[in-house]
Amino acid sequence: MHVGTDQEDVPRHTVDELAARAGVTVRTVRFYGTRGLLPPPVIGARRVGHYGPEHLARLALIEELRRQGMTLAAIERYLEQLPPDLSARDLAVHRALVASWAPESAESITRRELERRTGRALTERDVDRLAAMGVLDRTPEADTFRLDGSLLRLGVELLDVPIEHETILASRTVLLAHARAAAQELARLFQDQVWGPYRESGADPDHLTAMKSLSAHMQPMVVQALVTAFQRSLSEELRTAFRNP
Repeated sequence: MHVGTDQEDVPRHTVDELAARAGVTVRTVRFYGTRGLLPPPVIGARRVGHYGPEHLARLALIEELRRQGMTLAAIERYLEQLPPDLSARDLAVHRALVASWAPESAESITRRELERRTGRALTERDVDRLAAMGVLDRTPEADTFRLDGSLLRLGVELLDVPIEHETILASRTVLLAHARAAAQELARLFQDQVWGPYRESGADPDHLTAMKSLSAHMQPMVVQALVTAFQRSLSEELRTAFRNP
């Protein structure tokens, strides 16, 4: 912790106020602090720690990354790559860009509702296969799942395909590894070609608007490009494999 003097023109919050504004618990704030995800508070009168707008914006970014399924270790690596002097505005921009690329949120669903939407009774093996394909995740509550609705139709169609459970798991591991590598390269490209010029422009409002628009339009283009490239590559590999058994 470092000792400082409160500035009258900058709002300061106690840890309880910061947690309330961010919608998290005080325990969560302190935990992030011990992990180095949040900088230490400014110590004011009577040794009370105060948090500023940068703390709030950084906390909001961390929560957004967690909502997207990133582990704490991955969030630590992400934050380490950010410039150390980012303002609350810069952090808010990061959060907006991250959120604009987020997939649809998973929904909570009961087994009864899940079977109604799939149009069939589901065995435990069916549920295991859907989980292996990333369609759903089990929760601590019995017969309640977290569902990715965008994958449900495809997942149900694949339930009757004669593929071993282990093969599905292995395939998903391969796909996730390569998808993560592609995402990291694209993120570096975005940081160099888009985020860098924004920082150099002195946070010009017009540049900020253009950057957000570019981010929103890039997502569908990148997704379609990845799908198309994968389909073509897979077709070529399968033709080669069956031509040369």
